[in-house]
Amino acid sequence: MYKLKENLAHMFDPATLMVKARTSKKHLSLLNFGLARMIPFNKPHGFRITEIGDGSVKIYIPYKRTNFNHIKGIHACALATASEYSTGLVLLNKLDPKKYRIIMQKMEMEYHYQAKMHSEVNFALTDEWLLENVINPLATSEKTTVICEVKAHDSEGNHLTTGKIHWQIKAWDKVRTKA
Repeated sequence: MYKLKENLAHMFDPATLMVKARTSKKHLSLLNFGLARMIPFNKPHGFRITEIGDGSVKIYIPYKRTNFNHIKGIHACALATASEYSTGLVLLNKLDPKKYRIIMQKMEMEYHYQAKMHSEVNFALTDEWLLENVINPLATSEKTTVICEVKAHDSEGNHLTTGKIHWQIKAWDKVRTKA
């Protein structure tokens, strides 16, 4: 029985699922299912990871009533939430969550075009960017803040938003408040 629980825990581990979801539709579905339950705030939005890479993610935002604003466009807050979600997922995918704490410090959103259909948020970073902006600064400083620029487009390719999500990153052994 203990071995079964251990295997199930490993199978539903988000870090393991993120790696397997890069090449497996089944694991991508499991990842979406698990994240919808782990982050209940996002569940009503119906966000879905459609693609995940080593340093990238695409998040689908459905054009549905729960995401509408007063003029039946996708609400600004849904677009902002998907932007935060995408950048956080990539950072957690690239940084060991057992070693680093990431916390959103600030969010800036610029809205370019009304979202009147299914939309997608794309975010990617490189290993060089991570080294230059996170790993090297943390070697000499207690914490660092990075700005992740993320863009959303509708299904026709119209540029909807540009978000700048500011994340504070700190090694857990430097965190003074309790988790």
